[in-house]
Amino acid sequence: MISQVLIIFILFFSKKQVHCQDVIQDPTISWSFKSKSAEMKCSHKNLITHTQMYWYRQRPGETMTLIVYTAFGGQPDYGENLQSKYSAVKDSIEAGALTVKDLQPDDSGVYFCAVSKHSDVRKYNS
Repeated sequence: MISQVLIIFILFFSKKQVHCQDVIQDPTISWSFKSKSAEMKCSHKNLITHTQMYWYRQRPGETMTLIVYTAFGGQPDYGENLQSKYSAVKDSIEAGALTVKDLQPDDSGVYFCAVSKHSDVRKYNS
């Protein structure tokens, strides 16, 4: 029997950072099969100063956790997350993508994209 994994992609934003209509995440809901990959894209229509992108995951009954931080022109920071599980790219100031590899039922959850014009990722991870 082939297991399916449900991944929900939702926008995450702060009043100080972006407005909902300025950030687009695609797809909004995705089903995929176990052992496959799922890609989600995020883009924004903000000023060119919004070069940082954050990807979060929230599993059912748990708090939201940071998966990866990316900045245009820089290398992704996966923190303690395995790069073999996630792949993040920020190929332009306005767009980026996250891929979850080798999907397992444990990967089910809500995935959030956030953009910012400055980074506080180090402060929160220490």
